[in-house]
Amino acid sequence: MPKKRRFLLYSDFIPLSEHYYIEALRQREGGCSVSSRHELFRQKLGTDVLIGDGAMATWLYQQGHAVGSSTEELCLKNQEWVREAHMAYLRAGAQVIETNSYAANREALARYGLERKTTRINRAAVQLARQAVEIAEADAFVVGSIGSIAAARVMTANVEEFRDSFEEQAVALLHEGVDGLVLETFFDLEELLLALDVVRPLVASSGVPIIAQCSLLDVERTRDGYLLSDAYFKLKEAGADMVGLNCRLGPAEILRALERAVVPEGLGLSAFPNAGRPAIVDGEFAYKPNYQYFGDSAVKLWEQGVSLIGGCCGTTPEHIQAIAGAVSGLKRRPRVNPENAPRIEVFEREVVRFQQSEMPTIVDLVEKRHTIIVEFDSPRDLDVERYVEGSHELYKAGADAITIADNSLATTRMSNMALGSIIKRELGIEPVVHVACRDRNLIGQQSHLMGLHALGINQILVITGDPARVGDLPGASTVFDLTSFDLIRMVKQLNQGVAFSGRPMKNQARFVCGAAFNPHVRNLDAAVARLERKVEAGADYIMTQPVYDLETMLAIKEATAHIKVPIFIGIMPLTSTRNAEFLHNEVPGIKISQKSRERIKRFEGAAARAEGVEMCKELLDEAVKHYNGIYLITPFNYFEMTVELTKHVREITQVTSRASTF
Repeated sequence: MPKKRRFLLYSDFIPLSEHYYIEALRQREGGCSVSSRHELFRQKLGTDVLIGDGAMATWLYQQGHAVGSSTEELCLKNQEWVREAHMAYLRAGAQVIETNSYAANREALARYGLERKTTRINRAAVQLARQAVEIAEADAFVVGSIGSIAAARVMTANVEEFRDSFEEQAVALLHEGVDGLVLETFFDLEELLLALDVVRPLVASSGVPIIAQCSLLDVERTRDGYLLSDAYFKLKEAGADMVGLNCRLGPAEILRALERAVVPEGLGLSAFPNAGRPAIVDGEFAYKPNYQYFGDSAVKLWEQGVSLIGGCCGTTPEHIQAIAGAVSGLKRRPRVNPENAPRIEVFEREVVRFQQSEMPTIVDLVEKRHTIIVEFDSPRDLDVERYVEGSHELYKAGADAITIADNSLATTRMSNMALGSIIKRELGIEPVVHVACRDRNLIGQQSHLMGLHALGINQILVITGDPARVGDLPGASTVFDLTSFDLIRMVKQLNQGVAFSGRPMKNQARFVCGAAFNPHVRNLDAAVARLERKVEAGADYIMTQPVYDLETMLAIKEATAHIKVPIFIGIMPLTSTRNAEFLHNEVPGIKISQKSRERIKRFEGAAARAEGVEMCKELLDEAVKHYNGIYLITPFNYFEMTVELTKHVREITQVTSRASTF
């Protein structure tokens, strides 16, 4: 009985020597002239159709690895699983296998506490792939996989912060001797170009080929708005040896994308489609076992000039076997670009502030005269009569706009979109609707904004939102797919006529987008720096948290003097001593001076509310000397209090008509 072969361990694996490997290649290839593995790989990419491998993560999940855990960690913890996955694809006919290092970057590994093992995991990933090739006695190349860092989120941050992470991973893979590198699943071209800019100099002397693969949310454009044709030309200019598509789309959609794209002459083309769209079966994601279809699709991809064909999410060794049966032995076919498909330049990436419409916006108004925004929260029940009444009274008193919170303090209220539509259409009042990052995922956020646009509600305030656990439904999920910075950028992208996915839309939105500012922090400079980032992201105006003393108001003015967008100073009357103590001690972002708390303490009930109004009037007398923008906040829906304050501002500023400036 033959002795069972022992699997090599991470600690004792010694790769085949370069000299031995090349000699074997020369004998097998009839005396080829190459001098390295990667040189032969480059040669094959230029002449042959090569068969790639399939999914790693979804395959490992099928074998029992816990969903949501790091598959890359298995390169150290359970090496036999990774090695066997490689061997399964090699037995199926794969000629190019990717290392199990897609998410082996410092940022992704940090989620599992593995960031200090980044280099070890990447080097082990190469060694395990090499072992699989040796054990299977396969004629196959090993390429190092480097995945997008921002694939799972909208790419709105500065991509430069990823530079060190890409370099660390690439150095480890190259040090261990990969035959090539694949940069894959990049939804944003700008991140892919950054990765290429980092990696290209590292292989300049060796000539290791680089495959750069985009992933598309729409079949024509990258997520950051580039046409696929433009992306491929930019990637060639940046030094990619082969370009392609992988992940998210199945064979039909990848084929459709390539049929519409222009690919630079002579540039290699790759395709690694998903197994199709996943469905939930018995509580788990599953893909159709469409093996024959996958093989037939491989032939169609080859006809489009694709010369490296594999699979991504949901694909298995059976899918790769079907590809091998369909295209094995074929030679690379010249790419024929579609007629009448010129490259066009991507949309302008300048920050779009606001666009003038028929009615002046609050930004238009505040640049000319004192402008009043009054916050009046939607009801917590189903009765809207008092809300409509209060809004009407505020408007008659001189409010330029009513701003409506988005379930403030995570407490469930009537939709501010609905209330905004009612007061705009029935009363002619301009609403400023808050949009919180807390409650909606990316799909819901864009859908919500599209709905606001359809209703003609174009003035919004983007806020982070209080976490769900502090509200009246503490078991609710807190989403936060986007930060407030990200959401501001995405709103401005809609103003450019581009969806979150990068898909062009038939019209441009016209959002005037505000941002919140909390001055009640220990380090005001840090708060201002955060505010600067919001303005840089595209905020058109700023609304502050309520202030209760002149000292704080003047400190804000001095600290934000360099900010070029208008600031609306927040003022909210106190209603009682209990209200004052609650706001000061329990509500984030609000501080009330000891002097103010002592003053309100002397009154109760209606008298306390009257005193709260008087205190605000005194503050407003000074505020209008320093700010054109006044933001009044109605406490507990006591709109009578903010009606009186609105009238007071009109009296002391002598602005009696909304049309007095326009």
